[in-house]
Amino acid sequence: MSSYGHPVRFGVEILGGAGAPGDAVSLAVLADQLGYDLVSFADGVEEGDADPLTLAAWSAARTSTVQVGASRLRATARPASIIARGAGSLQLLSQGRAMVMLGAGTPAVDLDAVEESVAVIRSLHDTARRSRASHSGTYHRLSGAEPGPSLEQEVPLWVHASDAAGAGLAGRVADGWTVDLAEVDLGGLETLSAVVDGAATDAGRDPREVRRAVTVTGPAALDADALVAMVVDHGMSLFVLRADGAAAGVSQMRTFIEDVAPAVRDGAERALPPGALTSRRLRRADVRARRRPDIAYDEVPEDLVEMAVEPGDAAFGKVRSTYLRGGNPGLVLRPRSEAEVADALGFARQHRHLPLGIRSGGHGISGRSTNDGGLVIDVGALDDITVLDQAARLVRIGPGARWRDVAKVLQPHGWALSSGDYGGVGVGGLATAGGIGFLNRKHGLTIDHLRAVEVVLADGTLVRASGTENSELFWAVRGAGANFGVAVAFEFVVDEVDEVGWAQLAFQAPDPAAYLEAFGRVVADLPRETTPFLILGQGMAQVMAMVDSSDPAVIISQLQPFVDIAPLVQQQVVIAPYAAVMNMFPEAPHDGRGEPASRSALVREITPGFAAASADLIRSGVSHWYQIRTVGGAVADVASDATAYAHRDTRFALTVMGGNAQRLDQWFEPVRRHSEGLYLSFESDRSPDRIADAFPPATLARLRRLKAQLDPHNLFQDNFNIAPTQDDTRSAS
Repeated sequence: MSSYGHPVRFGVEILGGAGAPGDAVSLAVLADQLGYDLVSFADGVEEGDADPLTLAAWSAARTSTVQVGASRLRATARPASIIARGAGSLQLLSQGRAMVMLGAGTPAVDLDAVEESVAVIRSLHDTARRSRASHSGTYHRLSGAEPGPSLEQEVPLWVHASDAAGAGLAGRVADGWTVDLAEVDLGGLETLSAVVDGAATDAGRDPREVRRAVTVTGPAALDADALVAMVVDHGMSLFVLRADGAAAGVSQMRTFIEDVAPAVRDGAERALPPGALTSRRLRRADVRARRRPDIAYDEVPEDLVEMAVEPGDAAFGKVRSTYLRGGNPGLVLRPRSEAEVADALGFARQHRHLPLGIRSGGHGISGRSTNDGGLVIDVGALDDITVLDQAARLVRIGPGARWRDVAKVLQPHGWALSSGDYGGVGVGGLATAGGIGFLNRKHGLTIDHLRAVEVVLADGTLVRASGTENSELFWAVRGAGANFGVAVAFEFVVDEVDEVGWAQLAFQAPDPAAYLEAFGRVVADLPRETTPFLILGQGMAQVMAMVDSSDPAVIISQLQPFVDIAPLVQQQVVIAPYAAVMNMFPEAPHDGRGEPASRSALVREITPGFAAASADLIRSGVSHWYQIRTVGGAVADVASDATAYAHRDTRFALTVMGGNAQRLDQWFEPVRRHSEGLYLSFESDRSPDRIADAFPPATLARLRRLKAQLDPHNLFQDNFNIAPTQDDTRSAS
C-alpha cells in the first residue's frame, strides 16, 4: 500500500470557454451543486480560450463550497507576478477556495519556467517576511515588488505533468502533482509516483507533502475499482473528470460524483487501515523550517490544527503583530469555541517555558497580545453579538468582536455602550481592563455595564461569574481580568443613547501648561453629558468631545467653554449616531512595527505642578502622543472597592507614547509624581512598581489571593503579572 494519508476528493476540469464562457461557468455552478470538491478551468491560450483565472473568479462568486482554480497554466504565456496577484485575489474573494495547477510540458525549457513561476508566486504571497520580492530568472523577473495580497490561507500550487521530468519538478517544489491517465498506464503511474517521492526526498521534503491527482475521461472515469486501486496502491487522492458542456459530458459529471465517488471512498476506506486517510495538513518543508525549536507543533490538539498559524504560514503576516507593536510569535492558536479555548490553554500548560499572549482584537497598546517566539491564543473568532433580552437591554458579546461592529448592532435599537475612542479595538481586552470611552462621564466605564462573564480558567475549566456566582472572580475580571483566565463571553446591560453631538476642535496652544490648567477648570464645571478627550502637542491642542444629546442647543452650550480657552483654528461639530463615531476610521490590518513605549497616569486634578511637568515633557520632543481622557462623573459613582478598577476618584487619564523608553521615562517621571495610579491598557512598563500603581494595596492583596486559588502556577503572567500569594514558577508541574 502506498497511501500518503490524504482524503479522497473529486473534481472536474472544464474545457473550452472561447465561444461561450458563460456555459463553462454554468458547469462550475452545477459541479458545486452536485457536491464536487474542485472545479478547474483548463488553460487554452493557444486556442484563444477565455482566461482561466477570470473564469475561476466569476465561478467563485456563483458557488459556495467547491474549490476553484486554473489548470494547465502555461508558465511562459503570462508573467508569474500576474498569476500571483490574480490567484491571491481569487483566494481572498473565494474565502480560501483558490488553487493553481501549472502545466509542465515535455521540453525542459518549460520546466524551468514553471519552477521560476512557483518561486515568484510564493515570494509575492509571503507577506510574513516584510521584505520586497525580487527574482532574476530566464523567464520571469521581479525587482523590489511589494508582496501581497495578504492571505489567510496559501494558494496551493500544483504541477501538471505526465513525464518523469515534470513529476520530479512536482516532487521538488509543488503542493500537488497531477497526471493524465490517458497518457500513462498503471505501471507508468507507479514509476512517476516513485519519481515524485525520490525528488521530494532529495529536496529535503516529506513525500506526503505532495498530494497526487489523476485526470480521467471516458470509460476510465467510471471504473470505481480501478480508481480505488490508485488510492490504495499509488496514493492518488484527487480524481478530476475532464468535461465539456455537451449533454454527454453533463451526464457523466452526474454519474461520476453520484455513483463513482461514493464507491471509491467506501472501497478505499475498507482497503486501508482505520484512520489512514486524514485531513490534517502536512506543511511543506520550507514552511516547517521556520518553526521554533522549543514548540511541539505536531502536538497541537486536532480541533485547533486547522486554525493554527505558524511563522511560515500565509496568515502569519496578518497575526504576528498588533496595532502598534511588532511581533514574531512561534505559534498562534485561534480557537472557535469555549472547548477549543480550553484545549489551547492545555497546550499552553505544556509549554510553560514560552511567553503566553491572549488576544481579542489585537489593538492592545500594552503589547502583551504578541511576543517573540512565544504562544498567542487569539479569540478573534469568538465574535458573536446577540440581544438576549430586548426589554432589559441585555446583550451577549464575544471577546473577539470589535467595538465598531458592536455599535452597528446596537444602533437600530437606539442603544450604545461606551467603548474607548476607536472602533477597531476588540471587546475582550477593553472589557476586562476598564473601558474609558466617550460616554463614560454620563454612563460609566464599560465594565460598569457588565452583568456576567464566562471565563476559561488556567486549568481549562469553564465558569460563569456574576454578582451571584463566582462573585470574587466577577469582581476581579472588571479591571484585572487578563490575570485570571480567558473570557469567552460577556453579558452587558447597554444604555439608551440617541444620536450624539460629536466635536473635533483644534486650538492654538503655545503655552501647554496654561492650556492644561484651563482645560482642567472647564472639565471641573462640565455637565456629565459631555466627555472630552484632549491631544496636546507643541503649539497645538485638539479636543475631541462627545455630548450625549441630539439637541443642538445643548451641544453648543456644553462645547462653548472649550472654545473660550484659546484661539480656535478648526472645528467640526456634527450630530450623528454613536456607531458613526466608532466607525469614522476605516478598518485596516494590524501591522505594528518595533517596540513603542507607552506610559499611563491617573490624576484627580490638573494642578500647576502636573501641568508644568507635562509641558516640559511635550517640549522635550521625546513623546509623539500626549492624550488626556476625562473620567469622573458616573465613573466616580461606583464604590472604589466594587471592582478591581479601584481609582474611581480620579478625573483624568493620561497616555503618553514615545519611541525610546529610557528617554521617555526621564521626562515622564516628574509627571508621574503627580499621579494617583495608572490604567494598565495604556502602560507598557512591566516593572512591579507599575502593578502597585495600578492597584491600591488592599485591591492588589485581594487579587493575589484570588490568583493563588484560580491560577496557582501563574500561567497568566505575561500581561502585568499579579503574582499569586504563594507564587509558583512557570516551570511548576
